[in-house]
Amino acid sequence: MGHDTIGVIGIGSMGWQMAAHLVRGGLQVLAYDADRERCERFAREFSTRQPTSVRDLAGASVVMTMLPTGAIVRQVLTDGGEASLVNTLLPGSVVLDTTSSVPAGTRELGAMLARRGVAMVDAPVSGAVTGATEGNLVFMIGADDPASIEKVIPLLSLLGKRMFRTGPLGSGHAMKSMNNFVAGAAYAASCEALIIGQKYGLDPGTMIDILNVSTGRNHATERNMKKIVERTFNGTFQLGLFTKDLKIAAEMADTMGVAAPISHLIHDWMAEARDNIGGTGDHTTAYLYWEQKARASAKE
Repeated sequence: MGHDTIGVIGIGSMGWQMAAHLVRGGLQVLAYDADRERCERFAREFSTRQPTSVRDLAGASVVMTMLPTGAIVRQVLTDGGEASLVNTLLPGSVVLDTTSSVPAGTRELGAMLARRGVAMVDAPVSGAVTGATEGNLVFMIGADDPASIEKVIPLLSLLGKRMFRTGPLGSGHAMKSMNNFVAGAAYAASCEALIIGQKYGLDPGTMIDILNVSTGRNHATERNMKKIVERTFNGTFQLGLFTKDLKIAAEMADTMGVAAPISHLIHDWMAEARDNIGGTGDHTTAYLYWEQKARASAKE
């Protein structure tokens, strides 16, 4: 990729690690975040140039976004009218969106960029902060232009080794949403099992140990339920963002006219927890609300 500049928008817990891997891979990185102090710290720590605004990324050959929602991706790219990135990115460049976004919104943004000769690739990730830190993310890649995929593969190969081409633009985000729905359903079911089991005198730690060598094993039991058993709830993925991802899945079903009672049930159950305890804590904090609700209903 030579000395082309790679723009990165969003250096939160995920984006920071991803941008760091790009720097270590020998790429020239310009990392931007709405948090100015974070921008300064990244530039200082990795000896990169610090952008004064998002518009400084207009000359990048690839602009990678890792932001909380697709709506924010669109806002960052379109803010500023004629001076916005959507109007100033160079023809032939690529926007690489690794955010968990709504597929239809991605296709709309891709059409806006295409009018300027800019390609868009959606490549949401699975693996969370651990995968980002280890450079072991899984990518689900959607794009209408095969050449744009070839352009971003060298970047993605610095961030993960497993890449799946899922089809046209927006299909990566569709797949990520389905993955998050299945993960959310397994997590909610695991929590409910712990709550019911304890009513029968089962020890939660023993329950998790047994699930993890039995057919009930899933990502939540292997990675996250320990936080619940130990009552630590230390953050890796915010409850509000998890709930947002589940809403995308339920809305995708509605858009296609598919009856999807489980996706709606899981979203509503997670949203109820978020609304009652707040969405900024780790998603495992939802257990605290569900546990409390089970206690209250038992007293009735």
